[in-house]
Amino acid sequence: MKRFVLLDTAPIPNNGGALCLFEYGEDFVIKIQGGDGGQLMNTRMHGSEDALAQIPCKRIAGRPAPRGLVGGLGMGFTLASALQHIGKNGQVVVAELVPGVIEWNRGPLGEKAGMPILDPRAEIRCQDVAEVIKSEPLGFDAIMLDVDNGPEGLTHTGNNWLYSMAGLHACHRALRPAGILAVWSASADRKFADKVGKAGFKVEEVQVYAHGNKGTKHTLWIGSKLKA
Repeated sequence: MKRFVLLDTAPIPNNGGALCLFEYGEDFVIKIQGGDGGQLMNTRMHGSEDALAQIPCKRIAGRPAPRGLVGGLGMGFTLASALQHIGKNGQVVVAELVPGVIEWNRGPLGEKAGMPILDPRAEIRCQDVAEVIKSEPLGFDAIMLDVDNGPEGLTHTGNNWLYSMAGLHACHRALRPAGILAVWSASADRKFADKVGKAGFKVEEVQVYAHGNKGTKHTLWIGSKLKA
């Protein structure tokens, strides 16, 4: 019988608690320490994480030296998908707040996604993605955010800023002309879609399967920058 085996615990900076990495049979699972036992992510179900990068990166792949930003390394699947679709001349910057998550991706966990952090087109920063967004105006062709469970911060309350009007406006400034903002969520939120539109984006709300072509669906908001 499969059981959860705790492999490591990684503190979230600024007294944000901790993430726990478990082995579960042939898979890995990340949970919040002391939470309700629910999984934040696992290596078996990553279809929506793949789509989060596939949709915007396919759209920008034909641009000269396209540059993408991924908020949240997670289990590496979004990064792997971004590298697959952005083209050989592209670059993908990943901002991951939790140092332990980066280390987990250098080991057996990273092998599940094909060790994308070793790709020379990938730049891994142990940094809050909000700081990267604020510091690089017109720096990216696509921004892909998967830092929490959706528009309300679950693992780190500081994530709430990203989903605020101030955060969305900052994303707009960080994107180059016709840039793409992609945001992952465990569930739909009509008010958030409206908020993205008010921040200067043409919004698409896309439902994608978490795994395969049936079962749980997650929500992606794809925002196309309307003006410089």
